[in-house]
Amino acid sequence: MVMSRQTTVYEAADWPSHGGQAASLLKRFGLPADHMVDDVSANLNPLGPPEWVASWLVARFGGLSRYPSPDYAAARQAIAAHNGVQPAQVLLTNGGAEAIFLAAALHAGGRALLLAPSFGEYARACSAHRLETTEHVLPAPHFACEVADLLEKAASADVVFLCRPNNPTGTLIPIDAVETLLAHTQTTGTQVVVDEAFIDLSIDVELLTPLLKRYCHLVLLRSMTKFYTLPGLRLGYVLASENIVATMSHHQPPWSVNHLAAELVAPLLADSEFARLTQQWLASEQPRMGKALQTLGLEVVPSHSCFFLVRPGVLQREHGVTSADLFERMLYKGLLARHTHSFKGLEGSWLRLALRDESANNRLLKVLHDCLC
Repeated sequence: MVMSRQTTVYEAADWPSHGGQAASLLKRFGLPADHMVDDVSANLNPLGPPEWVASWLVARFGGLSRYPSPDYAAARQAIAAHNGVQPAQVLLTNGGAEAIFLAAALHAGGRALLLAPSFGEYARACSAHRLETTEHVLPAPHFACEVADLLEKAASADVVFLCRPNNPTGTLIPIDAVETLLAHTQTTGTQVVVDEAFIDLSIDVELLTPLLKRYCHLVLLRSMTKFYTLPGLRLGYVLASENIVATMSHHQPPWSVNHLAAELVAPLLADSEFARLTQQWLASEQPRMGKALQTLGLEVVPSHSCFFLVRPGVLQREHGVTSADLFERMLYKGLLARHTHSFKGLEGSWLRLALRDESANNRLLKVLHDCLC
């Protein structure tokens, strides 16, 4: 199990901070721009976008000559009905990233508690709004979050950012643990922001939406980008109390969401067949791939979502195989994994692999097998 190619060494700052950045990585590893690559670095629904979206967008192209509705009433109404809340509890955003920055803006100059490893945009948003951050590091290799360990740190923070399921680990904080945290922070005046960007691409997950009725300091962030495979269009939203949504809206630039994206919300949410097929795919491929990756000898973090955090297993590491080796060898064989140099607490020692359809997943397993043998 020895890699034949000498692994290239780069500093963490040299790596792109998000997935889906094939061009820069191909150049960095000396591969031609037309090197064929299947991307398993970005966590997107392989069934999307829904087939009707392209023609729908073309038919509404004329709407680009008009300003969007400033309050996005139709989109907010559709989201509210879909989630069982009131429209005043919904804020439409330019993707999940804007929702994160707006949540941080509520506590500008304050203190935030972040988990690590987790999505890097929480730290960026806090930095942009001058929040002092404390990190609670989740221990490898299971990266479980023991809520009891959070309570004392949360009490001294103005806001806690959680990701459920967590990116990049795929792990899930149970709903009873979240409620324990909410009950505690209700007495300390600490806001709890839960990023649920992958909640629609997850299995065995209880929704936190019902808790909004009991905990007015809970803020839920959602993304429509990943479920509907529309990363170039940017769609997200916030679910929170009416007061929080109203305050957040004051920090949002006017017409933050473009006309086409806003108008697309209602028909996307109405496409129940697309949602059914997605859940069918996930229920089949997610457990199958988890077992198959373990069979290859990889160490696999138990995941609730559409991606897996992996690294070479103990025996493979004893033979000198590192995640850096595996990343580079996979790239040469035409598969782009997600490096973890930009995730604090991982520092490149793991790889994140996104699920695709059955055929693409089988190719991933074949390439991994070849790279590890």
